[in-house]
Amino acid sequence: MTTIHVDVVSTEKSIYSGKAKFVALPGESGELGILPGHTPLITKVRPGMVKLVHEDGQEESVFIAGGILEVQPYHVTVLADTAIRADDLDEAKALKAKEEAQIALQNTKDKADIATLEAELAMLAAQIHEARKLSKRR
Repeated sequence: MTTIHVDVVSTEKSIYSGKAKFVALPGESGELGILPGHTPLITKVRPGMVKLVHEDGQEESVFIAGGILEVQPYHVTVLADTAIRADDLDEAKALKAKEEAQIALQNTKDKADIATLEAELAMLAAQIHEARKLSKRR
């Protein structure tokens, strides 16, 4: 069976590097499904889950907080602002961070800080949403 090499990299470290027979993730304009031989593509990605289907059919998921996707016919690279393995998502920790960001947003007037905090809140909301979906499946 034909596979595609996938690299999921955050600003801090490589989260996944290996082969997959299918990759799905949230593109800027909607969900993207990538199979080996896909047409080359570069696009922004939204916060959400990258789903990797391995050669043996097992699935693995990685939460990304947005970033850039590059697709070549047999290589996919996801450059994520933040990336967390699905098993490491912590809803309680994300909820606490969301509360702290909301308080900080209420207490700032600086436009740059407001934009940064709003982006962080959007990422945390997506992380909480994905953590809840995963906990329902378990």
